[in-house]
Amino acid sequence: MNDTRYLLIQIRDFDDPIRLQEISCFADALQSTPESITVFDLLSMRLEASHLAEFDMVMIGGSGRYSVTSNAPWMKHAMVSLQRLLESGKPTFASCWGFQSLARAAGGKVIHDLPHAELGTSLVTLTDAGKLDPIFSQLPESFEAYMGHEDRVIELPPGTTLLASTEAVAQQAFRFDGCPIYCTQFHPELTLPTLLSRVEAYPEYCERIAQVPFDVFRRQCQAAPHCETLLRLFQEHFLA
Repeated sequence: MNDTRYLLIQIRDFDDPIRLQEISCFADALQSTPESITVFDLLSMRLEASHLAEFDMVMIGGSGRYSVTSNAPWMKHAMVSLQRLLESGKPTFASCWGFQSLARAAGGKVIHDLPHAELGTSLVTLTDAGKLDPIFSQLPESFEAYMGHEDRVIELPPGTTLLASTEAVAQQAFRFDGCPIYCTQFHPELTLPTLLSRVEAYPEYCERIAQVPFDVFRRQCQAAPHCETLLRLFQEHFLA
């Protein structure tokens, strides 16, 4: 176990069945403990520089019920908070909702696009830049990754580099140039069992996206061991 101090920015209701699971998933992926992770509720709080000062690394994961395409008041406040995070230059790894929200906060474009939704495991392929990236270059040129999204980024923000794509969605991973901030549409914090338990907790996703019964969906998924190494690779590169 390590003694790194983590801040997990969450966008989940208190009764969200995955709220606690997400903390454990990030802890396991980082070879740490849930006790090492402090949760920041982005739905009810505004992030200030003082919140970031005591932490070594920030993570942002999924959201369950909240879309980055929203223009509700909470989302406008969240954008300001995430812009502060970007300005801080704090080592940050953002997946899924985090990927989309940091893209939007920095000037990219996100849309709701059910025809291009992905759920389960999909083959991710590195771009030429990804093959040269200090973190992604340690992965195979193509690898399976855990997916679960209906929104997608259609335009990356300025000052970023695309690192990976799938056949359905071109923007699957990017980094902010000159900053220790990486974002993935897929979920490196998950394993196959935690992916399946998450989809089982949100049965409407399986019906709406996969359009097959859960038992069929389960058989379609496979382990994605290379995807599972990304958070540790990020940590080793920026916090060693």
